[in-house]
Amino acid sequence: MTTSPRNIAFIGAGNMTQSIVGGMVKSGYPSDKIYVSNPSPEKLEKLKSSLNVHTSQDNQVVAEAADVIVLSVKPQLMADVCAALKKQVSNLSEKLIVTIAAGIRIEKYRQYLGDDIRMIRVMPNTPSLVGKGMSGLVADDRVSEADKAFITEAFDGVGATLWVADEDQLDILGAVAGSGPAYFFEFMASLQKAATALGFDRDKARQMVQQTALGAAEMAIASELELEELRKQVTSKGGSTAKGIEVYQAADIDDISGQAVKAAVQRNQEMAKLF
Repeated sequence: MTTSPRNIAFIGAGNMTQSIVGGMVKSGYPSDKIYVSNPSPEKLEKLKSSLNVHTSQDNQVVAEAADVIVLSVKPQLMADVCAALKKQVSNLSEKLIVTIAAGIRIEKYRQYLGDDIRMIRVMPNTPSLVGKGMSGLVADDRVSEADKAFITEAFDGVGATLWVADEDQLDILGAVAGSGPAYFFEFMASLQKAATALGFDRDKARQMVQQTALGAAEMAIASELELEELRKQVTSKGGSTAKGIEVYQAADIDDISGQAVKAAVQRNQEMAKLF
């Protein structure tokens, strides 16, 4: 990392924590500055043996050792976890608080942890588990540029990062990037079914679909052309691809995607009211 290392504690040792910590260590972050807590020892033992980070079953122990606390527990557990930290850790206002939990807004964390905290919300997506994530980030006005640079570099270890202006934009990013892998898997599964219906076995159909999806994504990343222009380059006038595209356009794929994203945004906003 190019930013100065800080002691960073992860409360919760689920798959996302494991991926983020693994990405940080792989990027050169000193493992002796990383702390992880979890109620059960199995995940902690895995992290300690593979990455040589500090571990504890006590949230207070790792929180007190940290300059940065990453809250990585399920939303329904967050209120209790935060209540305990507020009671046990006297200098929370001096620490940067980061959350990767979906749905809970910064104002709610102020109720949980105190009005004087400084906080960043991060919304990673599941491809972070394979180092190809898209993480959206938003900060309150108390967070410094140095704080932002530090967290950006930490999450760059599991993919790409994108700062947004406010939590409303984070809801939209969640509906596109957070939910997006499911949309792509749904589309990929439909192509697999189409291939099997025409005679391919499932394994060969899956190989065709996933390699094609990977290649298309790599082409999009490598090209400066608009996505629509890339589509046109693959679509010869009067050819077989054109006929397939006509079917998607007749079904109004733009409207379908628009409705899907709006529905996901609405649900994100509803979830924010649950906590």
